[in-house]
Amino acid sequence: MTIVRRFNRYELKYVLHVRQVAPLVRDLLHFMAPDEHADDDGAYRVTSLYYDSPDLHFYRAKLDGLRYRRKLRVRVYPGARGVDESSPAFVEIKQRMNQTVQKRRIVLPLGTALEHCAGHIDGAAGGDAADVAAGSEIQYMVRALRLRPTCVVTYRRRAFVGSRYERGMRVTFDTLVSGRTTVLDLTAPARCRPILPETAVVMEIKVDDRVPDWATSLVARHECVLQRVSKYCLSVAAGLRRTDAARTGGGAVARRGSEERWTIF
Repeated sequence: MTIVRRFNRYELKYVLHVRQVAPLVRDLLHFMAPDEHADDDGAYRVTSLYYDSPDLHFYRAKLDGLRYRRKLRVRVYPGARGVDESSPAFVEIKQRMNQTVQKRRIVLPLGTALEHCAGHIDGAAGGDAADVAAGSEIQYMVRALRLRPTCVVTYRRRAFVGSRYERGMRVTFDTLVSGRTTVLDLTAPARCRPILPETAVVMEIKVDDRVPDWATSLVARHECVLQRVSKYCLSVAAGLRRTDAARTGGGAVARRGSEERWTIF
């Protein structure tokens, strides 16, 4: 399998009702093919451990709508047997500058990836020059911002890839989106809580250059509406509400308006 470690692209997000997905996929298959790495049911599990500072710098940057912002995460793809410390993991810096999304990532065994993000080792020392540069940037972020594990997000993803005319294009559908802000161990069988209704599906269109005309027509025909949504922010916001509820001994306390909007879809 070829692993792309560095790329720039545009990402468009939509939140759909599950009943919209089947007819949309039927039309989509005229232009795209299912991801070959999917399980027998056509989907696969994605689980990410996100890092943030003690004052939630990345979370606040997203809520405040900063044009330039970054996130650090460790992503794994658990199969039927889950993951362990030897499983491959992607340590990713996801960076947004205006409408462009940039990613830099290195691939390490999970145990090594976690040590790397704890600032204990230079996990990319044996890679190529770009891997070493990405590893150094991760180390700088971890130490400068005092990054620490903040939440886990997991979901089932059904993915489609572009034809030879749109090789860099991907369309993904994420269901059963859940998260947790405790037990931040990717190998632990800990329970995640839903952070979107079970009927909600997050669709993302990812392109290197421009969205093809057929895709623009497709989303219009199926009444898909662009929507800003961050699974990371949803998970953190849910954790903050539970903390507030535990502290007050009652119902969840509403936080400032910019945070509260992430409770809807």
